[in-house]
This record gives sequence, structure tokens and C-alpha cells, in this order.
Amino acid sequence: MWPDSDQTAELLAAAGDGNAGAVNRLLDRHREALRRMVELRMDQALRRRVDASDIVQDVLIEANRRLTEYIANPAMPFHLWLRHIAKDRVIDTHRRHRVAGKRSLDREQPQAAAGLDRSSLDLIAQLRDPEMTPAAAATWHELERRFFGALDQLEEHDREVLLMRHFEQLSNQDVAAALGLTEPAAGMRYLRAMRRLRTLLADPNDASGDG
Repeated sequence: MWPDSDQTAELLAAAGDGNAGAVNRLLDRHREALRRMVELRMDQALRRRVDASDIVQDVLIEANRRLTEYIANPAMPFHLWLRHIAKDRVIDTHRRHRVAGKRSLDREQPQAAAGLDRSSLDLIAQLRDPEMTPAAAATWHELERRFFGALDQLEEHDREVLLMRHFEQLSNQDVAAALGLTEPAAGMRYLRAMRRLRTLLADPNDASGDG
């Protein structure tokens, strides 16, 4: 999902030398990955009010403003730095829309298939056999519905690690750096999340996981 790190390093070096074109290419090549990451973390009510692309544009503007600071002290890989800015912006956007004097997002009714954001559907489409029979397609859609329903029932920290590993395609090393964990701890968190997801999928009426 995230762009190649070697090319990112080359563009960062050129940006550090004052190449404005490199800055533009650097930020633009991360735009789509950021959009997918943001969409995964916007709830359905917010998604009806705010376009993920608008949040991404704000993230890129802030990243451009702070890029010199990052290049001087790259404490984490560039894509993790960008997604950290993006996650903070999503949290701020949710908070702003909920505490505003307007209608609370929490009172709005979710649309059908609430767990199915565009990037999730794109990922599933890559796996689906286009030659499926109607019966097989119906079975697939039922599995899809159960999967995203189970994902929505997980605790936030479990859902987050699964989104990072499977939807953002981050390595365990990246997940550990993003969450401030050791790599063994990040690996254990992922395994526990997978175990709880499997429990929910085995019994869709049980939302408790394995504790």
C-alpha cells in the first residue's frame, strides 16, 4: 500500500537539497495511501459529512510545512510520520464534528453495510474470482458481511493492529514503531487480535472474544 521506501529516500534527499519538484513528487506519491488509511478510520457518520480527500489535503499541507523539520531529524520512517499526522487529523475531525453545536454524529443512523469502506471493497475485489457462480457469490458476500461485522466488534487496539497489518500492509517492524511497542510485543498484539477475530467469526453472536 505504501510507496517504495528506496524512492522515498531519494526524494527526501533531493527535497533536503532544496528541490521543490522533489517535495511535490514525494507528497503526491503518498496521497493515495494516505486516503485509504484515512478512510479506514472514518466512521460512517463522519464519512457522510467529510470527504477523506479533504483530510488528506490538510495532512499534506501540514507535512509540507514541517518537512524541513522532519528531514533534519527523521525519528521514524517517512510513511509512519505521515500516517501519524493523518491519524491525529482524523481524531481531531471526529472530535470537532461531535462537539459542535450542530446535530451530533452519534445520533445519526449508519447506512447499510457500515463496515464496508471503499478501500476494503477494493481489497476484496482483488481476491474474488470473477467467474463465481451466483451461489458462490452469495456465500462470498455472507463471509464478507460477517468479516467486517466481526472487525467492528473488536476492541480499538485489536482492530487497529489488524488494519495496519492487513489493509495498510505494514510490516511488524512498522507496526511496532507506529504504536511505540517492541517488535515481540507488536507481534503478540497481532496474534491476540487474530485469535479474537477468529472467535467472533466462529460464533457471530459472541462479541466478547477470548478476553
